[in-house]
Amino acid sequence: MTQFLESASTTWLLPVVLVLLVAWLIYRRSRRGDHLQRVLNEIGYERIDGLVVPNGDDGEIQIDYLLLTSQGILILHIKDAQGVVFGSDKMQDWTVISEEHRYTFSNPQPALYDRIAAVRQIVRQVPVAGRVLFLDGAEFTKGVPDMVCGLDELLAEFGESDKAAAQRKIEAFKPHWELIQKTVSQRA
Repeated sequence: MTQFLESASTTWLLPVVLVLLVAWLIYRRSRRGDHLQRVLNEIGYERIDGLVVPNGDDGEIQIDYLLLTSQGILILHIKDAQGVVFGSDKMQDWTVISEEHRYTFSNPQPALYDRIAAVRQIVRQVPVAGRVLFLDGAEFTKGVPDMVCGLDELLAEFGESDKAAAQRKIEAFKPHWELIQKTVSQRA
């Protein structure tokens, strides 16, 4: 009888543990997404998600997020890497090492330079900046490359404490933002 009870409790234990694990992963992912959205809402007065802009060579470039900020136009390329990231300005491939995985990806900086150049072709009189944004969970132990940041650094760099002054700057950038909106197409 005790062997039956032990077997029955083990049978129920595995599904319960799996359900709890899935719930925890969903909760963790949603919190990261919420943090991203809060920061984007704080620094961006208007935003276009998932857009395609002409690259000037009869092609197109995809952009994750384009934000109208008090400092001009900001292009964000999102990287969701968990673990230690080894990358530098001069490395062609960057590596992520976590407890479970090791993988490489192309240095995202050259593509970001192309995105900045494409947007500058549309709005020549407005400052255009770009950042490769690593979400929480990425750690650069050997130094952070140029134009790479996390959410906290992004907020510190592009956040505006004087909302009245920021609004005046936004109004000056507004006609250029509207030109971008007319020029780009959004991905579905």
